[in-house]
Amino acid sequence: MKRTTITIMILLLTCSQMLFAQGKLSKDERMKWWREARFGMFIHWGVYAQWAGVYHGHEQTRGGAEWIMNRSKIPVAEYQAKAKEFNPTSYNPDLWVKMAKDAGMKYIVITAKHHDGFALFKSDASKWNIADATAYGRDLLKPLAAACKKYGIKLGFYYSHAQDWNNPGGAAARKLMREGWANPDSTQIDAYTQAHNGHWDPAQETATFDQYIDKVSVPQVKELLSNYGDIAVLWWDTPTNMTDQAAQKLQDVLKLQPGIITNDRLKRPNFPGDTKTPEQKIPSRKDLDGKDWETCMTMNGTWGYRTKDTNWKSTETLIRNLADIASKGGNYLLNVGPKPDGTFPQESIDRLGEIGKWMKTNGEAIYATKANPLEEVSWGRITSKEGPTGTVLYLTVFNWPKDGKLEISGLENKIQSATVIANKQKLKFEGNTIVVPSQAPDAIASVIKIEVTGKIKAKALEGGNMKSGALD
Repeated sequence: MKRTTITIMILLLTCSQMLFAQGKLSKDERMKWWREARFGMFIHWGVYAQWAGVYHGHEQTRGGAEWIMNRSKIPVAEYQAKAKEFNPTSYNPDLWVKMAKDAGMKYIVITAKHHDGFALFKSDASKWNIADATAYGRDLLKPLAAACKKYGIKLGFYYSHAQDWNNPGGAAARKLMREGWANPDSTQIDAYTQAHNGHWDPAQETATFDQYIDKVSVPQVKELLSNYGDIAVLWWDTPTNMTDQAAQKLQDVLKLQPGIITNDRLKRPNFPGDTKTPEQKIPSRKDLDGKDWETCMTMNGTWGYRTKDTNWKSTETLIRNLADIASKGGNYLLNVGPKPDGTFPQESIDRLGEIGKWMKTNGEAIYATKANPLEEVSWGRITSKEGPTGTVLYLTVFNWPKDGKLEISGLENKIQSATVIANKQKLKFEGNTIVVPSQAPDAIASVIKIEVTGKIKAKALEGGNMKSGALD
C-alpha cells in the first residue's frame, strides 16, 4: 500500500474519531463557551426593514416593525413585490462583526428567517429568499460567517420554524387589525383571521402545515446547518401550531452540528432546549430556577428597523443591564435592527462603542463569571469567580457611597485584597467594608475586585418560575 494512501486513511480515521468525540459532548461541555461569553448581539433584519413600521402612510399601531406584514395584513403578493426593491448595497458584514467584537460581544445571532418567511440565504427549499426574490441577488449569511470566523466570534441563526406568512402552510399568530392600522374593513378582516387560524390571505393556505414543515422548514434548517461552517446557536422562535412530531423532525436535523446550543422555543414542554429566553425582561433573583438563561432585549422599542422609534435606552441602562444579568448568571443578547441599506442605525453604533469602552476596562467582571453568591446589595451588582484557593468577587458599583464606605453584606470569608479595576488602585478594608475614594472612577458603573479566602457558601435560591418566551 502506498504511503500517501496510508496517510489519507489515518487522517480519515482521525477525523471520524474527532466527529464521534464531538457527538458525545456533554451539555456542560457544549455550554462552556456560552456560559463564559455572557454578552452577544442579536440582529433582526429582513424585508420588513423597507417598510420601517409604515404601511401606505399608516404607522403600525402596536409591536415591532418586523411584525408589519401580519399586523397590517399586507397581502402576500404585495409584500413579495416590495422585496424586489430590497438591495442592501451598503451591507458590510466585516464591519458588523468588528463592531460586535469591539463592543465586547462574543457571539452573534441573526434572523436567518423571521416570521415573514424571508430567508437571508440562498435556499433550494423556497424561492422566497434574498438570492432569488430581491435586487441584491446573493446570500447574506456566507460573508457574515466568514467575518465571524475572521474575528473569532461565534455565529448563531434565529429561525422562525413554525410561523411563516409567505410560504404556504406556515402558521400565523392571530393579531387583530387594530394592531396594524385603522382599516375600515377591520371587522370583516378580524372575522376572516378568526376563521382561518390567523391567516388573512388565501395564498397562505394553499398547503398544509405538515407540508410546510417537510418542504420548507426542515430543508432550510438542514441548509443552515450544512452550508455555513460551525454554527454555535439555533434560536427557534414562536412554536405556533407546532406538534411534537414536527418538532422532532427539526430536532433530528441538529445532529448535523453536535455542539450546537438551542433555546426553549421549539415546542413546549417536550423540547426544552438548553436555554430559557426571557424577552425584554431581566428576571429577579427569586425567579431563577437553576437553568441556563439569556435575556434578549432591544436598544429602543422594536427588533426590526423602525423610523419612528426613537425611544433609545441610554448607555448607562445597557451597561447596568449587562452587569445585572451577569450577576444572576445569565447572558445578555442585545439587538440591532439594521436599516434597509445594510447599515446600523447611528444610535446603535454609538451605544456599541460606549459599551465597548466600558467592557475593555471592566470585562473581567462579566466574562466567565458566576452569579452573586451573596445577598443582594443596594449599591450595585456582584459577580464571582472561584479559584483553587480562594474566590474573586467583582463589585460593580452603580451608586457610589457618599460616606466612602462600601459594605459587602453577608460575606463571611476573609478579604485579602481590594482593587479598583480601572486604575489598579489598592483599597483599604475593615471586615466586610471597603474604604473607597470620594469620587467614582466611572460615572456609569465602577468595578472593584475583591479577593477572599476559600469558597463562598452561596445563598440558597428558593427555586423560581422564570417567565420564558416572547411577550409579543
